[in-house]
Amino acid sequence: MTSPSSLFRPTYPNIPGSGHAIAVELERRIMIIDGAMGTMIQTHKLEEAEFKGEEFKDHPKSLKGNNDILNLTQPHIIYKIHKDYLEAGADIVETNTFNGTTVAQSDYGTQHLTYRINKEAAQIAKRACLEVQEATGIPRYVGGAMGPTNRTLSLSPSVEKPDYRNITFDELVSAYKEQARGLLDGKADILMVETIFDTANARAALFAIDQLFESDYEPLPVFISGTIVDKSGRTLSGQTTEAFVISVTHMRPMCLGLNCALGATEMRPFIQTVGRVTEAFTLCYPNAGLPNALGGYDETPEIMAAHLKSFAEDGFVNIVGGCCGSTPAHIRAIADAVKDIRPRMRPVNLYSDTLLLSGLEPMKINKFTNFVNIGERCNVAGSKRFCRLITSGKYEEALSVARLQVERGAQILDVNFDEGMLDGKSAMSRFLNFIGSEPDVSRVPLCIDSSKFEVIVAGLKCTQGKSIVNSISLKEGEQDFLDKARLIKRFGAAVVIMAFDEFGQATSIEQKVSVCSRSYQLLVDKVGFNPNDIIFDPNILTIATGMEEHNNYGINYIKATNIIKESLPGARVSGGLSNLSFSFRGMDAVREAMHGVFLYHAIQAGMDMGIVNAGNLPVYDDIPRDLLTMCENLLWNKDDSSTEKLLEYAQAMGKGAKKAIAGDEWRNRSVEERLEYSLVKGIDKFVVDDTAEARVNTDKYPKPLNIIEGPLMKGMSIVGDLFGSGKMFLPQVIKSARVMKKAVAYLVPFMEQARKEQEEKLRAQGLEITNESHYSGTIVLATVKGDVHDIGKNIVAVVLGCNNFRVIDLGVMTPCEKILTTAIKEKADVVGLSGLITPSLDEMVHVAREMEKAGMKIPLLIGGATTSKTHTAVKIAPHYSQTTIHVLDASKSVVVMSSLLDEFLCEELAEDIAEDYRDIREEYFDSLKDRRYLGLEEARAKSLKLNWTSYKPVQPRNLGVTALREYDLNRIVPYIDWKPFFDCVWGLRGKYPNRGYPRIFNDEQVGAEAKRVFNDAQALLNKIISEGLLKAHGVVALYPAFSVGDDIEVLSEDRSTTLAVLHGVRQQAEKDFAGDPYMCLADFIAPENSGVDDYVGMFAVSAGFGAEEMCRRLEAEHDVYNIIMVKALADRLAEAFAEELHERVRKEIWGYMAEESLEISDIHRTKYQGIRPAPAYPSQPDHTEKLTMWKLMEVEKQTGIALTESLAMTPAASVSGLYFAHPSSSYFAVGRVTKDQVIDYASRKEVTVADVEKNLFLGAVLAYDHENP
Repeated sequence: MTSPSSLFRPTYPNIPGSGHAIAVELERRIMIIDGAMGTMIQTHKLEEAEFKGEEFKDHPKSLKGNNDILNLTQPHIIYKIHKDYLEAGADIVETNTFNGTTVAQSDYGTQHLTYRINKEAAQIAKRACLEVQEATGIPRYVGGAMGPTNRTLSLSPSVEKPDYRNITFDELVSAYKEQARGLLDGKADILMVETIFDTANARAALFAIDQLFESDYEPLPVFISGTIVDKSGRTLSGQTTEAFVISVTHMRPMCLGLNCALGATEMRPFIQTVGRVTEAFTLCYPNAGLPNALGGYDETPEIMAAHLKSFAEDGFVNIVGGCCGSTPAHIRAIADAVKDIRPRMRPVNLYSDTLLLSGLEPMKINKFTNFVNIGERCNVAGSKRFCRLITSGKYEEALSVARLQVERGAQILDVNFDEGMLDGKSAMSRFLNFIGSEPDVSRVPLCIDSSKFEVIVAGLKCTQGKSIVNSISLKEGEQDFLDKARLIKRFGAAVVIMAFDEFGQATSIEQKVSVCSRSYQLLVDKVGFNPNDIIFDPNILTIATGMEEHNNYGINYIKATNIIKESLPGARVSGGLSNLSFSFRGMDAVREAMHGVFLYHAIQAGMDMGIVNAGNLPVYDDIPRDLLTMCENLLWNKDDSSTEKLLEYAQAMGKGAKKAIAGDEWRNRSVEERLEYSLVKGIDKFVVDDTAEARVNTDKYPKPLNIIEGPLMKGMSIVGDLFGSGKMFLPQVIKSARVMKKAVAYLVPFMEQARKEQEEKLRAQGLEITNESHYSGTIVLATVKGDVHDIGKNIVAVVLGCNNFRVIDLGVMTPCEKILTTAIKEKADVVGLSGLITPSLDEMVHVAREMEKAGMKIPLLIGGATTSKTHTAVKIAPHYSQTTIHVLDASKSVVVMSSLLDEFLCEELAEDIAEDYRDIREEYFDSLKDRRYLGLEEARAKSLKLNWTSYKPVQPRNLGVTALREYDLNRIVPYIDWKPFFDCVWGLRGKYPNRGYPRIFNDEQVGAEAKRVFNDAQALLNKIISEGLLKAHGVVALYPAFSVGDDIEVLSEDRSTTLAVLHGVRQQAEKDFAGDPYMCLADFIAPENSGVDDYVGMFAVSAGFGAEEMCRRLEAEHDVYNIIMVKALADRLAEAFAEELHERVRKEIWGYMAEESLEISDIHRTKYQGIRPAPAYPSQPDHTEKLTMWKLMEVEKQTGIALTESLAMTPAASVSGLYFAHPSSSYFAVGRVTKDQVIDYASRKEVTVADVEKNLFLGAVLAYDHENP
C-alpha cells in the first residue's frame, strides 16, 4: 500500500506553470494584490449612459451600479485601473467580476451575459498584466474574482421561516461554474473565491471549481478569502475564523486569508489565527479602515501601509493588498513597506495526526482528545419522540431535542431520517436548515447519517461546516464505493466506513480488519483521502441473543479496533453503541450498564468516538457489583450462562430497574457522604438541603468555605478520578458540575456576608480597605476562546475569592488579546486558563506563546476537563518561559496560588514543577515511535533568524587566552550549588516545599541526614581550603568569530586568519508550531556576510588537582565515606568555578554585562544574559569538539587539564564549554538527527560518517539504526 504520509497534509497541490511560479515567489517574498476596483470606478462618476454604453442603451433595466457590465461597455476604464495598480506595485490584479454570477446579474437582467462578462474581464486584466510585465520584467498575474453573491445558503431571509432559503446549493454551483468557465477561458492565472460571509456559499464555489478541474480544465491555484464581520471573529453566518478555515481547507487552496469588512487594526487577531491554523499561504487585504459616517474610508496610504507592515514583521502574511477604500497610492505604500520583509513561513504537518471538523466552531480530534460523544437522539430510528415530532411536521420542536443533546455533552450531532414513511431528502434538508438557524446547536459538527446516499448528499448541501458522513461501505462493490468517496471528498467531509463488503457484514476479527484495510487502501491510494478523515465502524453487533455465534461479537469489535488503530495510520474508530444491548430493549438499567462496561474497554482499545445518548451513560464504578460482573462475563464470553443470568436479573428488576439501581438507601448516610454521592451521581434534588445541613454545623464547618473545601471538593475529586480513568464520561462530569454549582450558589451569599463582616472589622480598626491590603494577590481567570464552559472556572473563582484572592473573571470565549491586556492592566500576579473542549488545548498553547512574546513574567495556571499534566508539560509549558502549572481541580488552586505568591516558596515550586515537567517531556518524546524529522536543508531554512542589523556585539576587553593558575577557592565557595550535592551524590531529595538548599534541612524524612552530611562537607571543605589540599586552575579565551551555515569560524584578533572551526549540529525533530525555529549554536553568532563583528568564547576549569592524592590516602584508611565526600566537593567546586568565571567573563573579561548585579540564587537559575554550553551535552552532542578547544587554548599546557583517549577530562572534577553573549542565546537540545545531517557533518569535519555516528553521544542522538542499516 502506498505510504499515506503526503496525504496527511492538506497543503496546496503542485500546479505546473504559473501556479508553480507563484508558489516559488510566495516562498521568496511577500507579494502584493491590488486594491479596490469599486473605489476607483467611483472616481469616474459614471452615469446610466456610460454604464449601458452603445450596446445596451435600450436595455429595459437600469445598469447604473453594475460595475461588472463595464467590462463590456467601458473596458478602457477597467484596463486603466488595472494598469494603475500594477504600476503601483501589485503582482496580482483581480478581475472586475465581484458580481459576475448569474445570481447577482439577474438583478440587472443581464444574467445571460455572465460568461462573456467574466471572459472579457479576465482578458482585460491579462492585457494590462502583460504590458506591465514586459515593461518591468516582473511577472504579473490575473486573479479571477468570484464574489459571494447576494444570497446565502446558511441564513434565512425571513425571520418567520428560519428553514427557508432563497437559493439552493445546486443553483449556486451552476452559477459559479459558469463564472469560472469565463474566467478560465479568459486566461486567468488564479481563481479567487473571496469576501466570503457565508462559508456554505464558498463551498458551493469550490465544489464547482473542483468539478471543472476534474473534467475540462487544468488546475490553477485557488485562493480563498473570508470576511469577518465584526470583532467577534465570526463570519456573517456565524463561523469562527478557525472553523471557516477548516471548512474550506479540503480544496487545498494555495492561499487562504481574509479581506473586507474590517480595517487592518481590527483584522489583526483574525489574520493571525488564519496563519496559525493553515498550511496554505496567507493573504490579507483589509479595507482602508472602518467606514466613516458618510460611508467613506479615512485611512491614508501611510497609515494602512504601517498596519500591514506590522502584520508582515510579525510573520502573519504572504500576500497583502487593499479592499474597500484603497487606491493605487495605498498599494504603492504597502508594496514599499513590505518589500524587505520575509514572508510568513508556512507550517508543515500542522494537523498530521488530527481529524478536523467544524460547525460554527472548530473541533479537533487527536491523541489528546478524550472519547467523543456523538449525540444519537436526532435519529428517527433511535428516538420515538424525535420521530413523532418529525413525522408530524413539528421541526422547530424537534430542534429542542438537538439542543438538549448538545447541552448534555454531545460534541457531534448525529442526524438521521431513515424512516419508511418519510421523505428523507426533504426532511434532512429542512431540519439542517433549522439547525443552521440555532447557534447553540450548529456550533458543533454534524454527523449526516443515512443508509440512502442521496439523503446524505442532501444534508451535505445544507451545511457550511466540515461534517462526518455516516456512512459508506464496500457492499455495492468498489466502483460504487469509490464514486461515493470522491463525492464526499469534494464536499470536504470526513467519512465513516462500515465494515461491510460484497459478501456482507464483517463479524470476525479477521473480517473486520480485512474490510477496513481494503477500504483504507482504496480511499488513500485511489481517492486521495486524508487518512485523518477516515473513521471506521467495525460493527458493534448485538450480544446476548441466545445464539452462541453472537457471544464473541463484543470481543471481536474491541480486538479489531486495537488492530485497526495500530495498522491504519490516521484512521479513527467509531460505532453505534445501542446495537450492543438490543437484546435487552426496554430494560434501560441493564442496557446502560452494558454500554458502560463496553465503552470502558473499547476506549482503552482505541475507540475514539461513538453514537451515544449523551447524558445517559453510567459510571463504570457505579454499576452494582453483581450486575457489573454479569456484564463483564457477557462481554468477554467468560460464562456460558451469562446471558441467562442477565436475563433473569433484568426480569427480576422489571419496570423498576432504574429505581432498584438508584435506590434511596444513601439518604440514610452522613451529610458528607450524601453530598459526595450527589456529586458523583449527578443528583441535584437534595444537594441544597444537604449543604444547608452541613452549614449549620459550625463546629465542624466554621466557615461556608470549609464545606466547599471538604465534602464538595472530595466528591468532585472522585468525579475527576473516574473521568480520568475512563470510568466516567463527559456528560456525567457536566451533570456533577451542575450539582456542584448549585451547592456553591447556595453558599455564596453566606460567604459574601462573612467577607463584609471582615471588612467592617478592618474599618473599625481604622484600616483602609484597598486591593493591596485586602487581597493576597490577583488572578485573571478566563475560559479560552472557542469554549463556553465555565463551571469549573467558576468554582475556582469562588474558592480563590473566599481565600482572599482578587479574582478577575473574564468569562467564556475570551480572546487571547483580552486575557493579556487585562492581566497587564490589572497588574495580575497569575493568569488562569480554563477549557472543557479539546480545541481549548490549542488555544491555551496560543495564549502561552503570546504571553511569552509580550514578555510577561507571571505564572500561568492551566485547568479544565480536557487538560492534563502531560499536555501542559509537553504542549504548553515549552512555549512560556515562566512557571506553567496544570491544576488538577479547584481544591488544589488555593495551595498553588499561595505558593506562587510566597517569595520563599515560589522559586521552589517553580523548580519542582520544571523538573517534573522535564521528566514528563522526556518520557513522552522517548515513547514516540513515529517522530517526524525535517530534512537538513529544510531545517536550515527554518533556523533561528536573529536581527543582526539592530545588535552591536560588545568587543571583549581581553581578547585571546587568559590563564588562571591556583585560583582562590574562597572566591569559588559562595557559588556552590548544593542541591546536586544532596540529590545526586547522597540521594537525599526533600519533598516540596523542602527540596532545595537550605530548606531540605526542614524535610521530615531526609532533613536530619541532609544536615549531617552538610556539616561533614563544611568541615572537610574548611580543611581543604586551609591546608591547600585541592588546587583550582583554569583558562578562558575570547576570539573574533562569524558563522558560516551551521559552523563558527574562530578568527585571529585582527580577523585576518581562521584559527579553527567549531562545528554545530542542528535540530531536525519536527516542531509543534510552524514558527518555532530549528536551532543550532551557530545561529547565535553573526553570519560572515552580516557586516557585524561578533565574538565567541571558551573555557576549561578544574578544582580537582589534589583530589586523587586525597582519595588514595583515604582509601588506605578504608574511609569510603570521605572518598565520596572529596569527589563530591571537588565536583561542586569545579562547577562553582565555572559559574564564578562566567560571571567574571560577563562583567570583566568580556564585559558585555558590566553592570550585572545578580544574587547567587539567580545565577544558579541562569537569569543572566548568555550561555555556556559544553560539547557532549544536548546543544552540541559531539564530544570531539573538545579537541578544537584544547588546541586553541592550549588547555593542558595552561592548566594541566588533559583529555583521555575517550575525551573525558582529567581531573574528573573539570568543566569546559563555549561562551555566547547574544541576548537571544539559549540552551536547547538538538535531539535526534537524520542521516543527511550526519553525512553533511562528516563532510564539514573531514571525518568518516562512521566516526560521526560513534561520536554523537555514542549514537544516542541518531534518528536511525546505524548498526543495522
